[in-house]
Amino acid sequence: MTEHHADILIVGGGLGGVAAALAAVAGGARVILTEETTWLGGQLTTQLVPPDEHPWIESFGATARYRRFRDAVRSYYRQWYPLRSVSREVPHLNPGAGRVGPLCHEPRVALAVIDAMLAPWQAAGALVVLRQHVPQSADVDGDRVQAVAFRDLDSGRDVVVTARFVLDATETGELLALSGTEFVTGAESRDETGEPHAADVADALNMQAVSVCFAVSHHDGEDHTIDKPDDYAAWRAVEPRWWHGPQFGWVAPHPHTLEPRRYAFQPNPDDEPGSIVADQSKDPGSDELWTFRRILARNHFRRGVFGSDVTVVNWPMIDYLGGPVLGGSPEENEAHVAAARAQSRSFLYWLQTEAPRPDGGTGWPGLRPRPDVSGTADGLAMRPYIRESRRIRAQYRIPEQDLAVAVRPDGPVTYEDSVGIGSYRIDLHPSCRGDNYIDVPAWPFQIPLRALVPRRVRNLLAAGKNIGTTHITNGCYRLHPVEWGIGEAAGLVAAFCTTRRSEPHEVTATPGLLRDVQDELVRQGGELAWPTVTYY
Repeated sequence: MTEHHADILIVGGGLGGVAAALAAVAGGARVILTEETTWLGGQLTTQLVPPDEHPWIESFGATARYRRFRDAVRSYYRQWYPLRSVSREVPHLNPGAGRVGPLCHEPRVALAVIDAMLAPWQAAGALVVLRQHVPQSADVDGDRVQAVAFRDLDSGRDVVVTARFVLDATETGELLALSGTEFVTGAESRDETGEPHAADVADALNMQAVSVCFAVSHHDGEDHTIDKPDDYAAWRAVEPRWWHGPQFGWVAPHPHTLEPRRYAFQPNPDDEPGSIVADQSKDPGSDELWTFRRILARNHFRRGVFGSDVTVVNWPMIDYLGGPVLGGSPEENEAHVAAARAQSRSFLYWLQTEAPRPDGGTGWPGLRPRPDVSGTADGLAMRPYIRESRRIRAQYRIPEQDLAVAVRPDGPVTYEDSVGIGSYRIDLHPSCRGDNYIDVPAWPFQIPLRALVPRRVRNLLAAGKNIGTTHITNGCYRLHPVEWGIGEAAGLVAAFCTTRRSEPHEVTATPGLLRDVQDELVRQGGELAWPTVTYY
């Protein structure tokens, strides 16, 4: 058995974990960051989800470190890729010219930038990154987590890490379960939360669908059709009662109206990348699937270098509705992950063979899955895109009433303990218990520190999608810049408490300590409140 010790242990190497590590080492703490896979970056890398960002991201609404990350991604393309001169000069370069956000890019570029941001701290000995380390158990003494045990997938050895503070930055809030930290899953009832969109009856297993994304390019005249999956007929027959037809098709419910919405798909449009509007408040853009999450636009680069765009399939057709990937037994959870992968594999086959084309034909055999993009043998993402995690029973739970425009037409609730900001609609995908979309306007919001702090456990902080939201408000606190902001705040607070020999509970209860934390956040480039902006 191998043993490590640090001031702060961060379990989970997604965006929240990476941001927490950067903030914690900058605060003088010795940090160990663990990750189950070989890649850091979470939803941005192992889950193949390009940044989903709000309309003001280029000027406001993110931390300075998140901006440095974004700037470094653009610099990477300018330094290493054969951009056309007109594209190279665009200040806000969008390498994929995707409509989902103004910085659609390849996961390997994000990975390279993340590794580079962490490298100086690793060289200084302040940060140790343990990849392919899966948490197995936690040693808990009363209200404190003393140590976490891991299995090193590479060596097969057991590893134990002790630390003064532990941050759960896992994709599913896994450490909450291992440590006995109180948490909730699924949907709360309206009687419990008072939320207009809450369920009539609470259901701990009613969670948003996960999606196993994949990347494709298209090559005319080539045939990249995969072997027909054995279970293809079963997936081809799936037709949710409220879907307006089979799930494998071009018609699906509109997230805002629930009426039938017809999607368009045409690989490799000969478009001008600089003309793409990547602002969901002005042009939702998702009716056209190829460009919505395109991560490499061939027309940005010297003619002939790239034979095709590369786009990510993260569409309603691969939302897995068969059951939750957490909350059951390990065997049940893994079975649902396997089924979600099978659904995506069958959808790829449908795209290649049966999907109706605008010219009246069927199928695009030239669609080529891209294992080089995903880092996997089959081209599917390493991990499912997890939209909903376990959520701590926090000192404060953020309800829909705090930020929904319909409930608060004059603006959102403000929090005296704000440690960051974010913005997104309340956006819930269909659930594994048969709920349709919930997608309604929300005000740009703040992140209250109390939502990161468990009610009972003294030395654990939530550092990702596992903060004290509800099933409803999770829908707007789960996106890339918000997860980064949550993680950065958690890392800074843990480092602050290490230096001050204090605890998060003391910070939330002591105005002077809270002001010191907020002052440090601002000094490091955090933003605690919005200017006057509207919703979308």
